Amino acid sequence: MFIVFLKFAENKTAAPHFMEQHKAWIQKGFDDGAFLLVGSLKPNGGGMVLARGSDRDALQARIDQDPFVVEKVVSAEVTEVAPNRADDSLAFLVA
Repeated sequence: MFIVFLKFAENKTAAPHFMEQHKAWIQKGFDDGAFLLVGSLKPNGGGMVLARGSDRDALQARIDQDPFVVEKVVSAEVTEVAPNRADDSLAFLVA
């Protein structure tokens, strides 16, 4: 499992121009089963993605296709997490 931090970068002001493409990228991640959760970093810091899977290279290839990453609206930082305990409602995350 991975937490991807998408932190605003040098081209932050271009975000509105690429927002629809970025949203389509997010939807594809959900449709493919790769993304579990997305959200905003508060206050106004960018976003985050909780991604499933064990293939970091495949995730990085997906991240590299995000229009926000391509256009330097955000920079991506990937943190790998090995879950070992969860609330019963999230037990499916522990593998």
